[in-house]
This record gives sequence, structure tokens and C-alpha cells, in this order.
Amino acid sequence: MSKPTDLVQGTLDLLILKTLALGPMHGWGIAQRIRQVSKEVLQVNQGALYPALHRLEQGGWIRAKWGESDNNRRAKYYSLTPAGRKYLEREQANWQRLSAAIGLVLETI
Repeated sequence: MSKPTDLVQGTLDLLILKTLALGPMHGWGIAQRIRQVSKEVLQVNQGALYPALHRLEQGGWIRAKWGESDNNRRAKYYSLTPAGRKYLEREQANWQRLSAAIGLVLETI
């Protein structure tokens, strides 16, 4: 098995928002979900995850609320705001357009 791939700059926010579209989740759960859905290819370390969550919260795209995790520990749960849903739609469309364009270049050159 190959080693986990580092995330392309700027994609972490999109992945977090897409993950939170499923519902509120704590930080560790977000990282685990991204890892699982990507079949172990994408691994988000805490040093990148928590600054991204803070940045998204400061931007008004997510909100945080303290709650209790499955193992009865206090955890901060993040959820999308209405502005975050709109931002996610826009960024997802931009990502699809960009990745399609990169695919065209890779196929023709």
C-alpha cells in the first residue's frame, strides 16, 4: 500500500465542508471520515485540521458547539451554516471545473 497523499493546497476546506454537509461532527470524526471515504489515500493531520476549522468558523461557514462524544468526552462539534452551504456549492463547482481542465491537459499533452 502506498503512503497517504498530502492534500493539494486549498482542498482541505472543501473536504471539511463536504464532510460536514452530512451533519455535525467533531474534529477527529471529520479527519476519520475523510480518510475512510478516500480509501486511506487522504490523511488529515491535526496540525492542518484545527487551523482550517478555525479559519472556516471565522469566515462564518461553520459554527462550533460543545457536546459529548461517543466515548463520553467533551468535544467541539462543527456544523455548516447556511452561508457555508452556499460556499460549498460554489467551491465544489469550481473544483469540478478545475479538475476537468487539468484532466484535459493530462490527456492531451
